[in-house]
Amino acid sequence: MSELITGRRAAAAAGVLVLLALPFYADGFWLQSGLFAMAAVLGAIGLGLLTGTAGQLSLGHSFFLAVGAYGYVWFSGGASGSGPSRLTGLGLPPLLALVLAIALAGAAGAVFSPIAGRLRGMYLGVATLALVFLGQHVMLNSRSVTGGFNGRPVEPMALFGFSFSDASPRGLAVLGVPFGGLERLWYLGLALVALGLFTARNLQQGRPGRALAALRDSGTAAAVMGVPVARYRCAAFTVSCLYAGAGGALTALAFKRVVPDHFGLALSIDFLAMIVIGGLGSVGGAAAAAVLVSLLPQVLTVYADRLPLIAPAGSDAFGATPGEAARYLYGAAVVLILTLAPDGLAGLARRYRPRRAPAAAPAAPVPVPVTVSRTATRPSPGKEPTP
Repeated sequence: MSELITGRRAAAAAGVLVLLALPFYADGFWLQSGLFAMAAVLGAIGLGLLTGTAGQLSLGHSFFLAVGAYGYVWFSGGASGSGPSRLTGLGLPPLLALVLAIALAGAAGAVFSPIAGRLRGMYLGVATLALVFLGQHVMLNSRSVTGGFNGRPVEPMALFGFSFSDASPRGLAVLGVPFGGLERLWYLGLALVALGLFTARNLQQGRPGRALAALRDSGTAAAVMGVPVARYRCAAFTVSCLYAGAGGALTALAFKRVVPDHFGLALSIDFLAMIVIGGLGSVGGAAAAAVLVSLLPQVLTVYADRLPLIAPAGSDAFGATPGEAARYLYGAAVVLILTLAPDGLAGLARRYRPRRAPAAAPAAPVPVPVTVSRTATRPSPGKEPTP
């Protein structure tokens, strides 16, 4: 058992070292794609806690990512322009704007959470679906806040005078490698993902996680055991929205511009595919599937000219575009997972994980012979034994 744990820790340490070293070797395209994957990991963890752990279906996850993204833009950006194209903003420090954007997404979830406390299953899914269409209407028409159809630029992240952009300190290099905005932002994304994973695992393994699991299996049984059903459903929905807000803010920082089209229904479906492929209720599985689903279109875009039935973007050649091909592939992956491995990637990992050898059975005790003395005298009939 100790050897197995040591092997897992060594693999985890190797993975962390690879992630820390990537900015020294990867170009800007892959670093930006990796940042989008990190944002997807945060959103998938939140939806996994809501759907996989608490058993609540949400089709409006993209709405709360939009709240986090536009919240950061509005809190950190200042007023600019004039007339119909005028943009408003508070101009707060970026770190404070990031915290407030995540809190704003959580507050939006808390406002909606009484509905989540009363509904479940498909009824909650339809109710959250309305948020996506409501959000699209607000993002397109609140031009002073969102910039309308064309969106608005994003203020770069800064921490104690250090900018996570190509600005100050300009010309930064580490071990001879230029460290621009994407390289600096990479480590901020890693820190957010590590914090999100740590918090989600502790939440699942603690008392709230056990209560949510009981709630997922049977709300009636959980209520009999003393779990406040409505309050825990509301809390799970709010926590999921906090994760979505963090993912939306990181998406805005990586893309450097937020547009309404990115936060549509297709994004919510993508997140549902992530948690199904990863395995419902598994934090690590949701993170792995989020990386797979978010990076697959980028990989297909780069290698489109070498793959059959895939046409490069903007080409008139016969075949599906990389984005369409990616949806076909992970759509097929969802069908295969539901048919052959309902536990997803996490279940496959547990199935093929090396098992420890069974412990040897304890040896049977050796019987100890008992010697009976033959010199003991038996009392004669009619006489009492002498004490």
